[in-house]
Amino acid sequence: MKRIILIIISAIILSPSMAIADEGMWMVNMLEKGLMTKMKKAGLKLPANVIYDESAVSIKDAVVSLDFGCTGSMVSEEGLMITNHHCAYSDVHSISTNEHNYLEDGFWAMSRGEEVHIKGKGAWFLRKVIDVTDEVAQMQAKSTKPMNLRKLSYQLEKKYGEETGYEASLASMWKGEKYYMFLYEVYRDLRLVAAPPVSIAAYGGDTDNWEWPQHKGDFAIYRIYTAPDGSPAEYSEENVPMKPRKTLKISTKGVKTGDFTMILGYPGSTNRYNSSFGVNKKEKLTNPITTKVRGDKLAIMDKWMSADPAVRLLYADKYFSVSNAQEFWSGEIISFRRYGVTDIRREDEKELQAWIQSSPERVEKWGDLLDEMEETYSEVEEIERDMIYYRETMISSNPFYGLSTRLNGMFKKGVDSVCPAQDKIYMSNLHRTISSIDYRVEKELLYYGFRTYTDNVESSKWGERVNKLMERFDHDPEAVMDHVWENSIFTDQERLLAAMERYITKEELNGDPIYDLLHSISVGDMNMKKNKIMERGRSGKGKKCGRGRQINTMEKEYTHAMYEMKLDKGQVQYPDANSTMRLTYGTVGPISPFDGVYCSEISTARGILEKYNPDDYEFTLKEKQLGLVKSNPTLPVNFLSNNDITGGNSGSPVLNARGELIGLAFDGNKESLCSDAYFHPDYCKTVSVDIRYVLWILKYYAEADHILQELEF
Repeated sequence: MKRIILIIISAIILSPSMAIADEGMWMVNMLEKGLMTKMKKAGLKLPANVIYDESAVSIKDAVVSLDFGCTGSMVSEEGLMITNHHCAYSDVHSISTNEHNYLEDGFWAMSRGEEVHIKGKGAWFLRKVIDVTDEVAQMQAKSTKPMNLRKLSYQLEKKYGEETGYEASLASMWKGEKYYMFLYEVYRDLRLVAAPPVSIAAYGGDTDNWEWPQHKGDFAIYRIYTAPDGSPAEYSEENVPMKPRKTLKISTKGVKTGDFTMILGYPGSTNRYNSSFGVNKKEKLTNPITTKVRGDKLAIMDKWMSADPAVRLLYADKYFSVSNAQEFWSGEIISFRRYGVTDIRREDEKELQAWIQSSPERVEKWGDLLDEMEETYSEVEEIERDMIYYRETMISSNPFYGLSTRLNGMFKKGVDSVCPAQDKIYMSNLHRTISSIDYRVEKELLYYGFRTYTDNVESSKWGERVNKLMERFDHDPEAVMDHVWENSIFTDQERLLAAMERYITKEELNGDPIYDLLHSISVGDMNMKKNKIMERGRSGKGKKCGRGRQINTMEKEYTHAMYEMKLDKGQVQYPDANSTMRLTYGTVGPISPFDGVYCSEISTARGILEKYNPDDYEFTLKEKQLGLVKSNPTLPVNFLSNNDITGGNSGSPVLNARGELIGLAFDGNKESLCSDAYFHPDYCKTVSVDIRYVLWILKYYAEADHILQELEF
């Protein structure tokens, strides 16, 4: 049966009618005739130059990257920009206090004067894309030493930035097959205008995350300000609302099955050219450890957050970030197994090896690549397992690691003692850190991390300091942690602040129990061991081919070989996402995620009422919200489409066939969580908030008629 399933899945993937119908995060500056033909066949009513044009205003001028973490779009002539609430979550959290908890209560600026400037936030507008592949090749040919992407970026970005006056960013496609220079105009005065409470924006919380149906009003609105002459400017009271080149027209006609959908945005990263060895590593090694450890940490945080509203506010942003990633990786494991992605990649590699073997030149270049990759991945598996445990238990989200590491960095060559209070940057970081933690929570997390690390990693790999601590306390992790917690300067706020006011010697820091614990071994030490394993090699084939045995280098060669094979066979292909503007198209439609299960393409307010539980934080509603929802149970809330998106697309405008705004992409379904490596044509879906629900919230819940008037829908 498994073989039959794999054959069916492979047939779906290889079918010309389905393989490129909706899959693909296409470079928006390369809307080739063939792609446009397929988009128009799917329902698009626009010519290519209306979507992207460097010499005239086009839809791309209304789409903005929010520091390449999320996407937004311009929706008013006075600079209103809409995105997802979860993209604004950290900003809303940063301005919230126990007295004014805008996460719980929502934030609504009823006048321009009430809009709040968000420090450090930028809006990036793409103005032009230049193919610099030939220029890069010339630079590399002239250089006496190989030029990596960092060096190339520095030189070329400086050149194009000075020539154009724009912010220049070099991007590599297909791991060096092509290079493009992206030119941006960046605005840095963004002010928060509207953000609903989490009971609306994140209704269903983690329980509904990556699920369908969902019922989230996941939106937030900012206003972009400029200098009086319209140019980008830092925050100033003299600044004025932006007059954008292009705004999106809002459509309230709604959606139905079969409707064309197009999404423009800035997807962060994918690895669709990942090898079977890389996919297998994520499925069997990386993700299982990471999801288990992070899941346990989340449970610890949730326990304290549920017991104390002040702790909930303190840890809300951290919990949200960790939870989202943890659920993604957990779902990725399930999807990899369900669809047999590793086996699909192995079939691709059989085709690749046959293509390589058909040419002496290709044999010389890549003949032993797959064998060498298989051998190397196998040999480094143990050390990589140890590295994952170390990172997840001892470093990740550990405030004491950061504080002790930065303090150690003060001891420059020849410096025997330092007074931290004299370093304004360090003290600023320290105060920011201790104001964002609860020591009770951090104590339990630290104890859990050390216990998990020593339970799962052999003692020979703990490092000298940890081994000495364990020997001193009869190999009792709890006793070790009691000693650490009671004696370190970092684990008590009063003790820490007092220590910062005096001189601390290098010897004293090295003897601190926290420093002992967290720096017994370093990632650098582990990487050195990993490199020695790769350099050792049994076959020596890597050295023969000039690749070495570095996995990243071999994966790069693998991508080049796959790219060249598809090019040789005339197969249409798109580069992996890399935070550059991309276009994806699809249609609105339902999903049947499992046998006997059918889900329609639209969720309504009736589902909010069905899930409502006043005793469950994730499914509670404010009294006003509950009353409004009861009065309109058929109100459309979210919808499904089969657009191909990933992280970074959050907040992206979902457009209809005429380029009108119908929704905001905010999530995927659990069945799509393997999409980093593989897009399933039947199960990969995008979850979007219906723009009609956004407008309804503004009208009836927020009573923000001034915003509605400005939107001119």
